[in-house]
Amino acid sequence: MPSRRILIVDDEENIGRSLRLILEREGYAVNVCRSVAEFQGHPDAQRADAYLLDMKLPDGSGIDLLRAVRQNGTSSPALMISGHGTIADAVEATRAGAFDFLEKPLSRDRVLLALKNALEQSTLRKENERLRELVGGAPRMIGSSVAWIRAVEQASLAARSDARVLLIGESGTGKELLAAHIHNSSPFAAGPFVKVNCAAIPTELLETELFGHEKGSFTGATGMRRGKFELADGGTIFLDEVGDLHGASQAKLLRVLQEGEFHRVGGEQTIKVTVRVISATNRDLGGMVAQEKFREDLYYRLSVVPIRVPALRERPQDIRLLAEYFLEDFCARNNFKHKTLDPSVLQVLESYGWPGNARELRNVIERMAILSPGEHLTRDSIPVEIRVQREAGPKSTIQEARESAEREHILRALEESNWNVSGAARALGMERTNLHKRIRALGLSRGK
Repeated sequence: MPSRRILIVDDEENIGRSLRLILEREGYAVNVCRSVAEFQGHPDAQRADAYLLDMKLPDGSGIDLLRAVRQNGTSSPALMISGHGTIADAVEATRAGAFDFLEKPLSRDRVLLALKNALEQSTLRKENERLRELVGGAPRMIGSSVAWIRAVEQASLAARSDARVLLIGESGTGKELLAAHIHNSSPFAAGPFVKVNCAAIPTELLETELFGHEKGSFTGATGMRRGKFELADGGTIFLDEVGDLHGASQAKLLRVLQEGEFHRVGGEQTIKVTVRVISATNRDLGGMVAQEKFREDLYYRLSVVPIRVPALRERPQDIRLLAEYFLEDFCARNNFKHKTLDPSVLQVLESYGWPGNARELRNVIERMAILSPGEHLTRDSIPVEIRVQREAGPKSTIQEARESAEREHILRALEESNWNVSGAARALGMERTNLHKRIRALGLSRGK
């Protein structure tokens, strides 16, 4: 386990030197700053495991410095140091978020005990947050098909090492779920799990999102910002849709993977991180490499352990388990009465192709639960676009294609009007008698 990073801010050279010697002998990695300005330019300013801050600094207040650290989202514990401490100072420091208040002259045992307690409490808090995330409705690994079990087994084996994993599969197949499973089963489980959707971030902002930026590095950069890699230090970063990275970001990502370091945008300070990288794509990265749209060296760095995640149509026996889980989960989250699925519903769901995979199935189940007043979901509650299967392949004649499209259009209007023919006719802009004729001609009836 890497040494805990301790950052000391004290303008007295002897105090800083003494604290460094004491803490380094205990195995801590220690850095000392002698002013607020020096602290703000230090690479560990927002990422130390603990801080020791003097109350009075030549260019500012230690309490104001602590408040600034907290405003930047850093929760690492801080110990305040004062040569002329008062009860009022201690109260103010505590309100600002200090873990403890130490008076000079400093006692070695007092410093070590306070720091040990602060780090233990911080570790416990992070572990509790992780456990609450796992217990509090975290998605489960649902499925008994051979294809899904194989993917889960491969993910579990890969999790035991720090090897980089590339998850390959269509959108909605559960790649993020498997990435979280790998993180939670890995040596990095106690650290953060940071997700990045590379396709959802504008190209011009992607580099800042991944690596952060310094204050004033571009118009609108009013303060320093840590990137996703910095936030994931000691844990896992999940790069979803990694195939959408542009060339410059690919080159920077390659450097992080090779050397474990990077620069913030507009910065010169090298930042080192220890991060487990899991990436995912629904693209053919191998083909993109051949077309020179994706760096070959980056591809091989990312795909040390490639895992294919099967589409839902490849695991139809899992549809029942997933549908029942999605229904139960939705009802519990929304305080709905327990609802059940009729066997006829499952027959239809299992015969559908699910181009949107498990994500589409979840949406359909939730829609059915919302729009069905009863506690038993029947075939009639299935959305019409799922029930009316489009024929595979081209129609034999234009007339058949027209009738198929008309059938679906009319059936949708009837479903939306609860089979009130007059209402459906108004929605379709046609005479009720003509609609009756088309219903008979197309062989439509409720339940088909």
